[in-house]
Amino acid sequence: MTTPVLREMRWWDIEPVLELEKDLFPEDAWSRGMFWSDLAHARGPHATRRYYVAEDADGRIIGYGGLASAGDTADVQTIAVAREQWGTGLGALILTELLRAATSFECAQVMLECRVDNVRAQKLYERFGFEAIGFRRGYYQPGNVDALVMRLNDPSASVQGTEING
Repeated sequence: MTTPVLREMRWWDIEPVLELEKDLFPEDAWSRGMFWSDLAHARGPHATRRYYVAEDADGRIIGYGGLASAGDTADVQTIAVAREQWGTGLGALILTELLRAATSFECAQVMLECRVDNVRAQKLYERFGFEAIGFRRGYYQPGNVDALVMRLNDPSASVQGTEING
């Protein structure tokens, strides 16, 4: 199995990302407009977002992730990995790149929300040093699913010594 290649997400990636988004998050998938809005802030000297896609050897998008920064805090906006890639380490690869982006934005902490029923994702975040700090009741709509709020202090410490391709 070849290692996926991570690269910056661009506008032409929105449609294949939306297909994966709708498969993985059928009740609360992001809209085309949400991705367009975030990508509008991902380039240039005043960029506050970083989005990446992971491609397999055939150029098919099999994962993606995004991060927003404001001041000294970053927020993981989304991470998704195609079901057939679960357990391969792709989520960790994407998260590593997002934490590198937080470091480049000079953020002292990274926040995220995770569905309370997504234990697999919670374990990934905990491996990177994220800690649960609270809940947002009914955050994921329309399913009215609570979000676990997690925080990582010093994202640069979580990515030291890791490598990424592409």
